[in-house]
Amino acid sequence: MMKWVFLFPGQGSQYVGMGKIFYEEYREIRSLFEEAGDLLKMDLVKLCFDGPEEELVKTRNVQPAITVVNIACYRVLEMHGIYPVAAAGHSLGEYSALYAAGVLSLHDVLKLVKARGEYMDEAAQKNPGGMLAVIGADDDTVARICIESGAEIANINSYDQIILTGSYDEIKAAERLCKELKVRRCIRLNVSGPWHSKYMKGAQEKFLDFLNKCDFRDPRIPIVANLDGRPVSNGEDARYKLGKQISSSVMWRQSMEWFIGNGYSHFVEVGPKQVLGGIAKKIDKSCVVAGVEDSETLLRFLQRNNNRS
Repeated sequence: MMKWVFLFPGQGSQYVGMGKIFYEEYREIRSLFEEAGDLLKMDLVKLCFDGPEEELVKTRNVQPAITVVNIACYRVLEMHGIYPVAAAGHSLGEYSALYAAGVLSLHDVLKLVKARGEYMDEAAQKNPGGMLAVIGADDDTVARICIESGAEIANINSYDQIILTGSYDEIKAAERLCKELKVRRCIRLNVSGPWHSKYMKGAQEKFLDFLNKCDFRDPRIPIVANLDGRPVSNGEDARYKLGKQISSSVMWRQSMEWFIGNGYSHFVEVGPKQVLGGIAKKIDKSCVVAGVEDSETLLRFLQRNNNRS
Protein backbone atom coordinates (compact mmCIF):
# COMPACT_ATOMS: atom_id res chain seq x y z
CA MET A 1 0.00 0.00 0.00
CA MET A 2 1.25 3.44 -0.90
CA LYS A 3 1.49 6.24 1.65
CA TRP A 4 -0.88 9.00 0.58
CA VAL A 5 -1.14 12.63 1.63
CA PHE A 6 -4.81 13.67 1.53
CA LEU A 7 -5.52 17.07 -0.06
CA PHE A 8 -8.97 18.59 0.42
CA PRO A 9 -10.39 21.14 -2.05
CA GLY A 10 -12.10 24.36 -1.07
CA GLN A 11 -14.59 26.85 -2.42
CA GLY A 12 -14.61 26.95 -6.22
CA SER A 13 -14.50 23.17 -6.68
CA GLN A 14 -18.25 22.76 -6.20
CA TYR A 15 -20.66 21.52 -8.87
CA VAL A 16 -24.28 20.42 -8.86
CA GLY A 17 -24.33 16.65 -8.37
CA MET A 18 -21.17 16.40 -6.27
CA GLY A 19 -21.24 13.48 -3.86
CA LYS A 20 -24.40 11.98 -5.34
CA ILE A 21 -22.89 8.67 -6.48
CA PHE A 22 -21.38 7.90 -3.08
CA TYR A 23 -24.68 8.91 -1.44
CA GLU A 24 -26.54 6.39 -3.61
CA GLU A 25 -23.98 3.60 -3.16
CA TYR A 26 -23.15 3.79 0.56
CA ARG A 27 -25.57 3.67 3.46
CA GLU A 28 -22.91 5.30 5.65
CA ILE A 29 -22.79 8.33 3.35
CA ARG A 30 -26.55 8.68 3.41
CA SER A 31 -26.30 8.71 7.21
CA LEU A 32 -23.59 11.37 7.05
CA PHE A 33 -25.73 13.66 4.89
CA GLU A 34 -28.70 13.11 7.19
CA GLU A 35 -26.66 13.86 10.31
CA ALA A 36 -25.09 16.97 8.77
CA GLY A 37 -28.42 18.22 7.44
CA ASP A 38 -30.09 17.83 10.83
CA LEU A 39 -27.22 19.58 12.60
CA LEU A 40 -27.05 22.52 10.20
CA LYS A 41 -30.79 22.74 9.48
CA MET A 42 -30.00 22.58 5.76
CA ASP A 43 -31.27 20.35 2.94
CA LEU A 44 -27.80 19.30 1.84
CA VAL A 45 -29.12 16.52 -0.39
CA LYS A 46 -31.12 18.95 -2.51
CA LEU A 47 -28.40 21.60 -2.42
CA CYS A 48 -25.57 19.28 -3.50
CA PHE A 49 -27.45 17.10 -5.96
CA ASP A 50 -30.07 19.42 -7.45
CA GLY A 51 -28.75 22.93 -6.80
CA PRO A 52 -29.69 25.12 -8.50
CA GLU A 53 -26.16 26.34 -9.14
CA GLU A 54 -26.98 29.92 -8.18
CA GLU A 55 -27.97 28.67 -4.73
CA LEU A 56 -25.08 26.24 -4.36
CA VAL A 57 -22.42 28.86 -5.13
CA LYS A 58 -23.59 31.23 -2.38
CA THR A 59 -20.83 31.37 0.22
CA ARG A 60 -23.10 30.54 3.14
CA ASN A 61 -24.33 27.42 1.27
CA VAL A 62 -21.26 26.17 -0.53
CA GLN A 63 -18.96 26.06 2.49
CA PRO A 64 -21.01 23.43 4.39
CA ALA A 65 -21.82 21.64 1.12
CA ILE A 66 -18.23 21.12 -0.03
CA THR A 67 -17.13 20.17 3.47
CA VAL A 68 -19.75 17.41 3.72
CA VAL A 69 -18.78 16.07 0.29
CA ASN A 70 -15.08 16.14 1.22
CA ILE A 71 -15.81 14.19 4.40
CA ALA A 72 -18.01 11.75 2.46
CA CYS A 73 -15.12 11.00 0.10
CA TYR A 74 -12.78 10.65 3.07
CA ARG A 75 -15.09 8.18 4.76
CA VAL A 76 -15.41 6.09 1.61
CA LEU A 77 -11.62 5.80 1.52
CA GLU A 78 -11.67 4.84 5.20
CA MET A 79 -14.16 2.09 4.40
CA HIS A 80 -11.64 0.72 1.91
CA GLY A 81 -8.82 0.81 4.44
CA ILE A 82 -7.07 3.90 3.02
CA TYR A 83 -5.88 6.41 5.62
CA PRO A 84 -3.76 9.55 5.23
CA VAL A 85 -0.17 9.77 6.41
CA ALA A 86 -0.50 13.58 6.32
CA ALA A 87 -3.06 16.13 5.15
CA ALA A 88 -3.73 19.68 4.01
CA GLY A 89 -6.71 21.57 2.65
CA HIS A 90 -6.95 24.56 0.36
CA SER A 91 -8.65 27.44 2.21
CA LEU A 92 -12.06 26.01 3.19
CA GLY A 93 -10.58 22.55 2.62
CA GLU A 94 -8.38 23.02 5.68
CA TYR A 95 -11.41 22.24 7.86
CA SER A 96 -11.81 18.85 6.21
CA ALA A 97 -8.09 18.21 6.71
CA LEU A 98 -8.39 19.05 10.42
CA TYR A 99 -11.22 16.55 10.67
CA ALA A 100 -9.14 13.88 8.90
CA ALA A 101 -6.24 14.57 11.28
CA GLY A 102 -8.49 14.10 14.32
CA VAL A 103 -8.16 17.74 15.41
CA LEU A 104 -11.87 18.58 15.07
CA SER A 105 -15.02 16.51 15.49
CA LEU A 106 -17.62 16.32 12.74
CA HIS A 107 -19.97 18.43 14.86
CA ASP A 108 -17.43 21.22 15.34
CA VAL A 109 -16.26 21.18 11.72
CA LEU A 110 -19.79 21.59 10.41
CA LYS A 111 -20.69 24.31 12.88
CA LEU A 112 -17.47 26.16 12.05
CA VAL A 113 -17.87 26.12 8.27
CA LYS A 114 -21.48 27.22 8.51
CA ALA A 115 -20.52 30.17 10.71
CA ARG A 116 -17.53 30.94 8.49
CA GLY A 117 -19.71 31.07 5.40
CA GLU A 118 -22.28 33.32 7.05
CA TYR A 119 -19.71 35.75 8.46
CA MET A 120 -17.80 35.93 5.18
CA ASP A 121 -21.02 36.56 3.28
CA GLU A 122 -21.92 39.40 5.65
CA ALA A 123 -18.45 40.92 5.23
CA ALA A 124 -18.71 40.71 1.44
CA GLN A 125 -22.06 42.46 1.50
CA LYS A 126 -20.46 45.36 3.37
CA ASN A 127 -17.28 45.33 1.26
CA PRO A 128 -18.03 43.96 -2.22
CA GLY A 129 -15.10 42.77 -4.28
CA GLY A 130 -13.62 39.99 -6.32
CA MET A 131 -10.53 37.97 -7.19
CA LEU A 132 -8.13 37.75 -10.11
CA ALA A 133 -5.95 34.81 -11.17
CA VAL A 134 -2.53 36.03 -12.35
CA ILE A 135 -0.67 33.45 -14.42
CA GLY A 136 2.92 33.64 -15.55
CA ALA A 137 4.08 36.65 -13.51
CA ASP A 138 7.18 36.60 -11.32
CA ASP A 139 7.08 37.62 -7.67
CA ASP A 140 8.44 41.12 -8.31
CA THR A 141 5.76 41.81 -10.92
CA VAL A 142 3.00 40.59 -8.61
CA ALA A 143 4.38 42.76 -5.79
CA ARG A 144 4.32 45.80 -8.08
CA ILE A 145 0.75 45.08 -9.16
CA CYS A 146 -0.35 44.84 -5.52
CA ILE A 147 1.41 48.06 -4.50
CA GLU A 148 0.01 50.07 -7.39
CA SER A 149 -3.52 48.64 -7.37
CA GLY A 150 -4.12 48.08 -3.66
CA ALA A 151 -5.02 44.44 -4.27
CA GLU A 152 -3.66 41.73 -1.97
CA ILE A 153 -2.43 38.19 -2.51
CA ALA A 154 -5.17 35.70 -1.64
CA ASN A 155 -3.51 32.45 -2.73
CA ILE A 156 0.00 31.49 -3.73
CA ASN A 157 -0.92 28.33 -5.61
CA SER A 158 2.16 27.49 -7.65
CA TYR A 159 5.23 29.13 -9.17
CA ASP A 160 3.21 30.65 -12.00
CA GLN A 161 -0.27 31.07 -10.47
CA ILE A 162 -1.17 33.64 -7.83
CA ILE A 163 -4.67 34.81 -6.94
CA LEU A 164 -5.24 38.46 -6.07
CA THR A 165 -8.14 39.75 -3.99
CA GLY A 166 -9.64 43.15 -3.30
CA SER A 167 -12.43 45.62 -3.94
CA TYR A 168 -13.86 45.83 -7.47
CA ASP A 169 -11.80 48.98 -8.12
CA GLU A 170 -8.62 47.30 -6.86
CA ILE A 171 -9.21 44.21 -8.98
CA LYS A 172 -9.97 46.35 -12.03
CA ALA A 173 -6.73 48.26 -11.48
CA ALA A 174 -4.79 45.00 -11.02
CA GLU A 175 -6.24 43.65 -14.26
CA ARG A 176 -5.19 46.81 -16.13
CA LEU A 177 -1.66 46.59 -14.71
CA CYS A 178 -1.40 42.93 -15.76
CA LYS A 179 -2.06 43.99 -19.33
CA GLU A 180 0.34 46.93 -19.15
CA LEU A 181 3.10 44.72 -17.74
CA LYS A 182 2.40 42.02 -20.34
CA VAL A 183 1.55 39.30 -17.82
CA ARG A 184 0.89 36.10 -19.75
CA ARG A 185 -2.68 35.76 -18.53
CA CYS A 186 -5.10 37.11 -15.95
CA ILE A 187 -8.61 35.81 -15.30
CA ARG A 188 -11.43 37.27 -13.21
CA LEU A 189 -12.77 34.56 -10.92
CA ASN A 190 -16.46 33.88 -10.46
CA VAL A 191 -16.57 34.59 -6.73
CA SER A 192 -18.93 36.63 -4.58
CA GLY A 193 -16.43 38.45 -2.39
CA PRO A 194 -12.83 39.56 -1.75
CA TRP A 195 -11.81 36.42 0.15
CA HIS A 196 -8.54 36.31 2.11
CA SER A 197 -8.25 40.09 2.24
CA LYS A 198 -8.38 42.93 4.73
CA TYR A 199 -12.09 43.17 3.94
CA MET A 200 -12.59 39.88 5.80
CA LYS A 201 -11.26 41.27 9.11
CA GLY A 202 -14.80 41.80 10.41
CA ALA A 203 -15.71 38.20 9.61
CA GLN A 204 -12.52 37.01 11.27
CA GLU A 205 -13.24 38.88 14.50
CA LYS A 206 -16.74 37.39 14.77
CA PHE A 207 -15.45 33.96 13.85
CA LEU A 208 -12.78 33.98 16.57
CA ASP A 209 -15.44 34.03 19.28
CA PHE A 210 -17.08 31.01 17.71
CA LEU A 211 -13.74 29.26 17.15
CA ASN A 212 -12.77 29.56 20.79
CA LYS A 213 -15.81 27.53 21.84
CA CYS A 214 -14.67 24.46 19.89
CA ASP A 215 -12.45 21.64 21.12
CA PHE A 216 -9.13 21.36 19.25
CA ARG A 217 -7.18 18.15 19.80
CA ASP A 218 -3.56 17.49 18.86
CA PRO A 219 -3.24 16.13 15.30
CA ARG A 220 -2.59 12.41 14.91
CA ILE A 221 -0.84 12.98 11.56
CA PRO A 222 1.07 16.00 10.17
CA ILE A 223 -1.32 18.67 8.90
CA VAL A 224 0.18 21.61 7.04
CA ALA A 225 -1.55 24.96 7.58
CA ASN A 226 -2.48 27.54 4.95
CA LEU A 227 -1.23 30.38 7.12
CA ASP A 228 2.48 29.58 6.89
CA GLY A 229 2.90 26.37 4.92
CA ARG A 230 4.13 24.54 8.02
CA PRO A 231 2.65 21.74 10.14
CA VAL A 232 0.57 22.68 13.16
CA SER A 233 2.33 21.66 16.36
CA ASN A 234 -0.72 20.97 18.52
CA GLY A 235 -4.42 21.70 18.88
CA GLU A 236 -3.97 25.25 20.12
CA ASP A 237 -1.63 26.02 17.24
CA ALA A 238 -4.28 24.70 14.85
CA ARG A 239 -6.89 26.97 16.45
CA TYR A 240 -4.61 30.02 16.18
CA LYS A 241 -3.72 29.41 12.54
CA LEU A 242 -7.31 28.73 11.56
CA GLY A 243 -8.39 31.95 13.22
CA LYS A 244 -5.95 33.96 11.10
CA GLN A 245 -6.72 32.15 7.87
CA ILE A 246 -9.86 34.06 6.82
CA SER A 247 -8.04 37.33 6.09
CA SER A 248 -4.58 35.93 5.31
CA SER A 249 -2.96 34.55 2.16
CA VAL A 250 -3.24 30.82 1.47
CA MET A 251 0.37 29.60 1.24
CA TRP A 252 -0.41 26.55 -0.86
CA ARG A 253 2.84 26.43 -2.84
CA GLN A 254 4.79 26.60 0.41
CA SER A 255 2.61 23.83 1.88
CA MET A 256 3.36 21.55 -1.06
CA GLU A 257 7.05 22.44 -0.88
CA TRP A 258 7.06 21.36 2.76
CA PHE A 259 5.55 17.98 1.88
CA ILE A 260 7.94 17.39 -1.01
CA GLY A 261 10.94 18.58 0.98
CA ASN A 262 10.07 16.12 3.74
CA GLY A 263 9.83 13.08 1.51
CA TYR A 264 6.11 12.95 0.70
CA SER A 265 5.46 12.21 -2.96
CA HIS A 266 1.97 10.68 -3.28
CA PHE A 267 -1.06 12.97 -3.12
CA VAL A 268 -4.75 12.15 -3.45
CA GLU A 269 -7.36 14.90 -3.76
CA VAL A 270 -10.31 13.91 -1.61
CA GLY A 271 -13.41 15.79 -2.78
CA PRO A 272 -14.99 17.41 -5.83
CA LYS A 273 -12.95 18.05 -8.98
CA GLN A 274 -9.23 17.43 -9.31
CA VAL A 275 -7.61 20.85 -9.20
CA LEU A 276 -5.05 20.39 -6.44
CA GLY A 277 -3.38 17.41 -8.09
CA GLY A 278 -2.71 19.52 -11.16
CA ILE A 279 -1.17 22.25 -9.01
CA ALA A 280 1.06 19.66 -7.29
CA LYS A 281 2.35 18.54 -10.68
CA LYS A 282 3.17 22.14 -11.59
CA ILE A 283 5.22 22.48 -8.42
CA ASP A 284 7.04 19.15 -8.86
CA LYS A 285 6.51 16.93 -11.91
CA SER A 286 7.69 13.87 -9.99
CA CYS A 287 4.64 13.96 -7.68
CA VAL A 288 2.23 11.05 -7.98
CA VAL A 289 -1.31 12.45 -7.93
CA ALA A 290 -4.79 10.98 -7.86
CA GLY A 291 -8.33 12.05 -7.01
CA VAL A 292 -11.39 10.45 -5.45
CA GLU A 293 -14.85 11.98 -5.89
CA ASP A 294 -17.07 9.20 -7.30
CA SER A 295 -17.13 5.44 -7.94
CA GLU A 296 -15.12 5.69 -11.16
CA THR A 297 -12.26 7.68 -9.63
CA LEU A 298 -12.40 5.49 -6.51
CA LEU A 299 -12.01 2.28 -8.55
CA ARG A 300 -9.15 3.76 -10.51
CA PHE A 301 -7.45 4.87 -7.31
CA LEU A 302 -7.89 1.51 -5.55
CA GLN A 303 -6.52 -0.39 -8.55
CA ARG A 304 -3.55 1.93 -8.73
CA ASN A 305 -2.91 1.68 -4.99
CA ASN A 306 -3.14 -2.12 -4.92
CA ASN A 307 -0.96 -2.53 -7.99
CA ARG A 308 1.82 -0.56 -6.28
CA SER A 309 1.57 -2.27 -2.89
